[in-house]
Amino acid sequence: MEEIQAGLRGVLRLFYFVLVIGTYLTWSFCCHLVIRDEDKRRARFSKNASFFCGVILKLFNMRLTVVNKPKDGEKFLLVSNHMGFIDILLMCSIFPMLFITSNEMRETPFLGLLTEMAGCMYVERRSRTKILEEMKSMIHALQKGFRIVLYPEATSHNGEEVLPFKRTLMMAASHAGVPIQPAVVNFRKVNGEEWTMKYRDHLCWYGDISFATSLWKALTLKSLDAEIEFLEQIHTTPEDDRGLIADRAYKLISEKFVPVKGRTEQGQPPAEMETT
Repeated sequence: MEEIQAGLRGVLRLFYFVLVIGTYLTWSFCCHLVIRDEDKRRARFSKNASFFCGVILKLFNMRLTVVNKPKDGEKFLLVSNHMGFIDILLMCSIFPMLFITSNEMRETPFLGLLTEMAGCMYVERRSRTKILEEMKSMIHALQKGFRIVLYPEATSHNGEEVLPFKRTLMMAASHAGVPIQPAVVNFRKVNGEEWTMKYRDHLCWYGDISFATSLWKALTLKSLDAEIEFLEQIHTTPEDDRGLIADRAYKLISEKFVPVKGRTEQGQPPAEMETT
C-alpha cells in the first residue's frame, strides 16, 4: 500500500512539476525576447528561477530553515556542499543568485535549457586556460553586484562526506573585492524520519544515477525538512594562498555538515558527473 501511495503521489507531483517548469520556461523565454541588455536579462532570469524554485518546494512539501541569512544587498561568492538538484532548489529559493555549472550541463538536453534560463554561468574545468578566462567573467559579474554560487567540490556527492574543494574559481572573490560566504546544506527529516540510507538516493544525485531516476525518487517523498546555515565569511586578497583559503572554507562547511546516518565507514566516492 505504501508503494502504491508513493507512486500515485509521484505521478501527481510530476504533473505539477511539468506544469511549473513549462510556465517557468515560457516566462523566461518572454523575458529573453523583451530584455535586450545582457546583465538585466540575467538578473531577471535569476529572479524567475528563485520564485519558481520556491513554488516547487511548496509542491514537493519541502520545508527550509535558513540560519544566519545574509542582509539584503550584501554581495559575496557563496560556496557550499552539493548533493544534487534538491540542494540547488533549496538554495535558489532563498534569494536570486547565479549558479556556476559545467559546459557539459549546458550541452545536456532539457537541463541545459533550464540552467540557461536561470542565468547560470558555465565553466570548462578540464582546461586551465579556459577556466582562468571564465574566472574573469565571474569577477566581472561579482563586481556588477550579482551573488554567485560555486560548488567547489566540482561534483555532487552521496551524502556521506563533503569532498575536497577545488581552489581556482574561489579566488574570483578576492579579485572582485567581495567576501567568500560559506554555507552548509543539511537534510534534517525525510517523511518525518531521520535522514538515513533508506532515503539517501531520494535526495542525492550522484555517480551514474540518471536525472530521471533521481527526480522520480524525490517526487515520491511525502516531505523534507532541510536547513541551510550561512557560516562565517572569509575575506581574502589576491595575494592569499588559495590552498589555505579553500581549506578554511572546507573546514567550516565539513564541520557543520551532518552526513546520512548508516553510511559506510569509508564512504562511497561518487563518480564524476555534472559539475555545478
